[in-house]
Amino acid sequence: MTTTVNPVLRVAPAAPAEAAAHFRAGLAFHTDVSDVAAALDAGGDPGFVLVDSRSTEAWDQGHVPGAVHLPTALVAEQAARLLDRSVPVVTYCWGPGCNGAARAALALAELGYRVKEMLGGFEYWVREGFTFETWQGPERRVPDPLTAPVGGDCGC
Repeated sequence: MTTTVNPVLRVAPAAPAEAAAHFRAGLAFHTDVSDVAAALDAGGDPGFVLVDSRSTEAWDQGHVPGAVHLPTALVAEQAARLLDRSVPVVTYCWGPGCNGAARAALALAELGYRVKEMLGGFEYWVREGFTFETWQGPERRVPDPLTAPVGGDCGC
């Protein structure tokens, strides 16, 4: 009798301790839109600075309130003027299909900054219904029910 293994289990899951180490390490490098929004909405100093690594045209189209605009290509020349090395940095770009936030995070880490990447980027900030700023002022869109459950808490 031949037993076929499905594609999910073709490579066995890691041992629990290995999995815990892997996911712990991942959380040291990434955060998500909801956690950033909660930290910013809590009032006071969130303990990090949020950096939008996109172009000026993208920034003008919309950005997270309070973010610092620092395009990836300008990190090396402008980071020291705009950021304090003692404050952790969270980078974002357009969304999951863009690696600009990862490239900005790498450039900042190479300059000595502690850094995380905000998964989902600006796209998911907007899709989850959080307020954003444009050159015309603040805006907010109706949350996408696939990204922001009714009640606003996915239970994550």
